[in-house]
Amino acid sequence: MKVLVVGKGGREHALAWKIARSPRVRKIFAAPGSPGIASLAHCLPDMRLDTPVSEIERLSAEIERLRSFALEEAIDLTVVGPEDCLAAGIVDRFREVGLRIFGPTAAAARIECDKVFSKELMARIGVPSADHRAFSDSEAAADYIRDRGAPIVIKATGLAAGKGAVVARTEGEALATIREMMEDRIFGEAGAQVVVEEFMTGEEASLFALSDGEDFLTLVPAQDHKAIGEGDVGPNTGGMGAYAPAPVMTPDLIAEAEDRVVRPVLAEMRRLGTPFQGVLYCGLMMTASGPRVVEFNCRFGDPEAQVVLPLMEADIVDVMEAVVDGSIGQMKAAVPTPPSHAAAVCVVMASQGYPGPYETGVEITGLDTFDGDDGRTLAFHAGTALRDGRLVTAGGRIVGITAVASDIRSAVDGAYAAVDAVSFEGRYFRRDIAHRALHRAPAG
Repeated sequence: MKVLVVGKGGREHALAWKIARSPRVRKIFAAPGSPGIASLAHCLPDMRLDTPVSEIERLSAEIERLRSFALEEAIDLTVVGPEDCLAAGIVDRFREVGLRIFGPTAAAARIECDKVFSKELMARIGVPSADHRAFSDSEAAADYIRDRGAPIVIKATGLAAGKGAVVARTEGEALATIREMMEDRIFGEAGAQVVVEEFMTGEEASLFALSDGEDFLTLVPAQDHKAIGEGDVGPNTGGMGAYAPAPVMTPDLIAEAEDRVVRPVLAEMRRLGTPFQGVLYCGLMMTASGPRVVEFNCRFGDPEAQVVLPLMEADIVDVMEAVVDGSIGQMKAAVPTPPSHAAAVCVVMASQGYPGPYETGVEITGLDTFDGDDGRTLAFHAGTALRDGRLVTAGGRIVGITAVASDIRSAVDGAYAAVDAVSFEGRYFRRDIAHRALHRAPAG
């Protein structure tokens, strides 16, 4: 069969790598892909427009181009990585012409793309989450913050590339964040409305539920490291590393999250007439009262995909087709859980200055040593490009180095040993990825 992967980041590279391991797949296309993905797939060129257009118009034109390509090439399955394409309705547009595509409709993608919708849904059906208020007026939001005090969480309601949530430790920081989001519009229209939330205490974890709208199966839980600095300090990023499994989520807590979060949310989405088909990313806080929802996403996490997918033993194409066909319930018994002795760790290497301004076009060396054939040490390209035959940086997050091993300590050691082989001027990475898991690991 022929598969089209939409996207160009580390998540999409991990998806292409996993899809390529399916014996059923004859050819993979990627749009637009990356130098790393190009080793697995035929990458389509970036779309060029003659006149400036809005982001909504650009996405619409790109979706139309991809739909035409999928029809002409007789693509058997399209897999969508980024949330902006899902929010723009790529699934709806492909389904209109009978194309098979993995991901939620635009209406179902609101679970991520509209935080007010998500919070109101949870409040309506009693899903445990942080207390919140939504604001479209910055002065009203500021008054609420002065009344509540800090620490407090401020979130841009729309999509902000994983950077739209700020944990404000002081009232001054919270008020400054409101000004930046709502008045300065650092996230554009995504910050025109904000959600101000109670600060929850606990440890975060990510649980992925692959749902066909009726039933679901969950994958091994992971933990992301969003803060730029070691010890989880500093501004949030798109993610500086991840590991799986996350021991904070015991089997009992996974079952509790399925019962109190996943099942009722999927049921409510069906009741609304917008069944959720695809990956429901449940960002959870493990609190003294059990799992509480931090956020939902409508796609695989990045960089969590770079550790969850290498641990997945099932053929991902079979699983994705079951989601599309509404038969995931029949797949559950056929999808083995990762062995208890397996672990994966991903360390993200970033450009100096990220998540603020950073330089691009810096030459990268050492990535040619990773072929991924053994599935043990992998390099997933996140922000790279080829210029004049040289591999160079082309983003804030450059590459995710993943190691798979028999235990978390060995996976950490393998990942950092591989990081040492990759070099570019100004490279930055955290040196404490998986520190919480290591603290739980038995000595020796």
